[in-house]
Amino acid sequence: MKFSYPGLSDQEVSESRQTNGANELTNQEAEGFFAKLRANLKDPIIVILLVALVVTVSLAALGFAPWYEGLGIAIAVVAATLIATWSEYSNENEFQRLLEEASIVKVKVYRNKTLTEIFIDDLVVNDLVLLQPGDTVPADGFLLAGELVLNESALTGESRTVKKIASKDEKNAAEEEKSEMSRAAHVEDGEAVMKVLKVGDKTKYGETLKELTSAETRPSPLQEKLAYLGQQISRFGYIGAILIALSFMFNHIFLEAGGWEIYFNNPTGEIIYHVVTAIILAIIIIVVAVPEGLPMMIAVVLSMNMRKLLNAKVLVRKLLGIETSGSLTVLFTDKTGTLTQGKLTVSEFIGGNGEHFTSFKGIPEILRDTVSFAIRNNTPASIDAGDPENPKIVGANPTGYALLRFLGADVAKQDDVKLKINIPFNSANKFSASQVEGSQNLTLVKGAAEIVLAGCTHYLDVNGNKVKFESGEILAEMEGLSERAMRLIGLAVSEQDLGQVNELPEQMTLVGVFGLRDEMRDESKPAVKTAIKAGIQVVMITGDAIDTAQAIAKEVGILEKENVLVLTSSELGKMSDDEIKKVLPELRVVARALPTDKSRLVKLAKSLDWVVGMTGDGVNDAPAVKNADVGFSMGNGTDMTKESSDIVILDNNFISLTNAVRYGRTLLKSIRKFLIFQLTVNVAAILVAFLGPFFGTNLPLTMTQLLWVNIVMDTLAAFAFSGEPALQRYMYEEPIPKGDSLITGDMWSAILIDGIYMAFLSLFFLTSDFVSELFVCDEIRCSDPEVNLVLLTAFFGFFVFINNFNKFNARTEGLNLFEHITENRSFIMVVVLIFFLQGTFTYIGGEVLRTIGLTFEEWGYVLVFAVTIIPLDLLRKFLRNTFVGNPVA
Repeated sequence: MKFSYPGLSDQEVSESRQTNGANELTNQEAEGFFAKLRANLKDPIIVILLVALVVTVSLAALGFAPWYEGLGIAIAVVAATLIATWSEYSNENEFQRLLEEASIVKVKVYRNKTLTEIFIDDLVVNDLVLLQPGDTVPADGFLLAGELVLNESALTGESRTVKKIASKDEKNAAEEEKSEMSRAAHVEDGEAVMKVLKVGDKTKYGETLKELTSAETRPSPLQEKLAYLGQQISRFGYIGAILIALSFMFNHIFLEAGGWEIYFNNPTGEIIYHVVTAIILAIIIIVVAVPEGLPMMIAVVLSMNMRKLLNAKVLVRKLLGIETSGSLTVLFTDKTGTLTQGKLTVSEFIGGNGEHFTSFKGIPEILRDTVSFAIRNNTPASIDAGDPENPKIVGANPTGYALLRFLGADVAKQDDVKLKINIPFNSANKFSASQVEGSQNLTLVKGAAEIVLAGCTHYLDVNGNKVKFESGEILAEMEGLSERAMRLIGLAVSEQDLGQVNELPEQMTLVGVFGLRDEMRDESKPAVKTAIKAGIQVVMITGDAIDTAQAIAKEVGILEKENVLVLTSSELGKMSDDEIKKVLPELRVVARALPTDKSRLVKLAKSLDWVVGMTGDGVNDAPAVKNADVGFSMGNGTDMTKESSDIVILDNNFISLTNAVRYGRTLLKSIRKFLIFQLTVNVAAILVAFLGPFFGTNLPLTMTQLLWVNIVMDTLAAFAFSGEPALQRYMYEEPIPKGDSLITGDMWSAILIDGIYMAFLSLFFLTSDFVSELFVCDEIRCSDPEVNLVLLTAFFGFFVFINNFNKFNARTEGLNLFEHITENRSFIMVVVLIFFLQGTFTYIGGEVLRTIGLTFEEWGYVLVFAVTIIPLDLLRKFLRNTFVGNPVA
């Protein structure tokens, strides 16, 4: 349906913007940094630390505790809250900015006597907007011409569609429900022009948006798993803390004092100090053991990888999507623009007698004029002939655009006809028709070749004469084009009028059949091969004929396997749900597909407990995209489909889909590496703190030292593992089961073996005469000969260093500890930073950190003891590879 309006001039646009404002929506005010800071201060762990701070400061004031312990706890509170708050705040801001950049929408508007495209924010009151299927209503107004079927669920919450028709009374149109248009409604069918009356915050949608408070966010499955794991580890920490407090008191009462009676003869202040120290020690152990960094780990990883994902043309709209994509088992994908370039061109034209023409100019003149007339006058597009060599075409779908471009300069010709009746194209009918009157009184039809040919009784020969149509010759030629992966579009005319809606004339004359081809992307075949190697079943769903669909599927590698199944939509419709479930593992192609086929396949695949991915770009794809476990929308898709999706593939490329899967797998692997490291520290720290008193070491690590270990273990480690590269070999592994435990058997072996080794090596370090002789407490450095401050300082450094070295073990499952290490700069920076800070704190920590300076020789001994964790874990991995199997192979 063609419309023609002069629209606003540049001056009128400027005046309207000054008077009524532009179409920008005021963004919902995000939670500020200090608001997040206040919320994080209410975290249970921080509350525990604050209580410990108050108790320690009170004891310090009474002389029962050193002042620096309170300072250490204060620093821990500040560091924990500031780092967590800043990470969360900066991540949300960056994520929102990227979403806004990717959500820039253009609208078709009449201005300066032509149809053009502008950004939605530039729309003003009194603009005239052309709306077509897939568009989102960009402002409030009324329908000036045409008819539309709208989905207003974004406004009303009701999924049923409503029909809108143009108002005959423009003055009262805004109050007529039948013609009223509201921003955020989605156009499902029809074509019309609306006049804008309200923009920006003055629209109903804008007013509603201003009233919204921050929406409640639902945790993703991975976040729930992390939270559950955190609770389990916390329980372990609480039990360990109680036992450690009891062991601390047991050491003072029975091992040092010799029993209850002797111990309670000590000064009351000393007893209180021991009890409070035991309680604070328990609290600090809880802080060390409780993985407060786990819930935010996924946000840190995504924040660090956001730019990488964007560079890979993948925009994550919902965290759930990138998590689940790593577990995909089946991917239902479009063909056009995903596997192919998305640029249809007419390769050949076949006349009714089967004769081939490879160019528009090659068609004989009389037949060529009919082809040109039938295409020009049966299109919703607006053609701006300002540049005769390159006319601007706005409002055509890809197929229509290719047909219009095929006409060359003829596309800009003006015909002395008026449109009487129009049937727009839709995916159910698979044709469009226009009845025109004037210099020629004809009904013009174009659509799927088999549908058009079914209604043809004659064809036009090269001289424009009607000849009785025999389909045999042209069908053979069409089959040849289909085998070359061409889409076939039939073109016909009729002298009969259009009758009922969606019905074609009974007698039509075939003008010819177009063979359109969308060239395959060079990267599609290797990307499909990668997806199949990754254990993902790729199913192509296309509107093409079965021959075309099979040719493309073979070319791209989807049909390489034997005994696979290719079905048409009609064949699928005749099958029961149970029958489809049985053949679903062999299904690879669905031809002549309807939108309902996609939704049905998603539902049935999910019922088999598969993890289902679905791609889509059109309005009709939105339900299937939304219902899939991971919905992928294309960057050039409709707003409705983007809003239904979890991930936007900005370049519409299949290789970007596989990149999303690769990053999804990398995300889980990064979290697992972090868990191995953190839980190993937990096991070692709790065992040392619990067993230390029984081996005669009262406080192997002071409260201040344990707080530093917590920062090393939790916050800095999160940054170290968050930059892990997305390795291509992850795509050669089977999909990660959706319900798979976060901690695997191999992870448990690393955690327990390395953790127990660290604990007993720590106790050996503290109690062995051999070690104590390496760290002699001379008179210059030690004021109290009974306390070997050199040994305790060396142990503090050893404990931090051994865990720092263990990061290398945790970051790779294989024997090569330096695999792709240069691709994770944050890991290298954190490791180096910890070595530097630990060495610096040793010399300046003094009484606060209970440290004194070590000699180079003593540092050498510390490093030798600490580095032993690496050969131990390499031995564990070697034995695993030998007797269990190599997970990297």
